[in-house]
Order: sequence, then structure tokens, then C-alpha cells
Amino acid sequence: MLVLLILFTVIQFIQPARNSSVLLLAADITKAVSVPDSVLLILKIACYDCHSNNTRYPLYTYLQPMGWMMASHISNGKANLNFSEFGTYSKRKQANKLRSIVTSIQEGSMPLSSYTMMHKDARLNTQDKKKLTDWALAAKDSIE
Repeated sequence: MLVLLILFTVIQFIQPARNSSVLLLAADITKAVSVPDSVLLILKIACYDCHSNNTRYPLYTYLQPMGWMMASHISNGKANLNFSEFGTYSKRKQANKLRSIVTSIQEGSMPLSSYTMMHKDARLNTQDKKKLTDWALAAKDSIE
């Protein structure tokens, strides 16, 4: 038991890098396509923590291994779609990402259930889902 306690204490000193930037980059999705305020609010609450360069970190992420798990979610999320760098994508890739947003919401694969379990405000109700899918389809059409 003492060994586990010591190990737990030692791993607390191995903190992952934080994904935090207050800058609104020129490549941000809001600069590439029209994003109504109501949609942006939903994106910031349900998506931006893992899909942007600015994550809100709850207290539990300062304890390991929870911080490492969150860092992994962020890394994977940003690799698939990064709203902060959306404008750097080709027009074709932007349209594909917007189409993927619609598919992910309709299938219920996003936001991740492991994320919404801990972040209840990120759960999308029917109205939020419709608002996001309608916006993503309109934004996709404006690009193509």
C-alpha cells in the first residue's frame, strides 16, 4: 500500500502540457465561415475543450492519471478537427469536416460520452443538435 501511495505521489509531478491560448487566430473557424453566436456558444461549451487551442481545465485534470487522459482526448480531438486552425484547411477538407460534424452529431458519437459524463453542460439536447447540424450543412454549402 505504501508503494502505491508513493507511486501516486510521484506521478503528480509529471504534468502534461496545457492546451491553453486566449488568442483568436486568423485561421479560427469564425474567420473562415459564418458562425452565429448561438452556434458558437454550443461549440465552445460542447466541443472547444478538445477541438480547439483553448481548453477549460476542471480541477480533476490536475490529478494524474486524469490529466493524462484529458491530454490524450485533446490530442486526438485536435488531430481530427481543430476549430482554431480550421481556416488553414483546404476548402475540400473544410467541407468534409463540416459534413463529419453533421454525421457525428446524428450518430451520437460526438461529444464523447466519456466527456459528457464529467461535463454535463456539454450534453446536446435535440434543439442544440438541430442548430449545429443546420449550421454545419449551411456552412458546408457556402464553401462548396
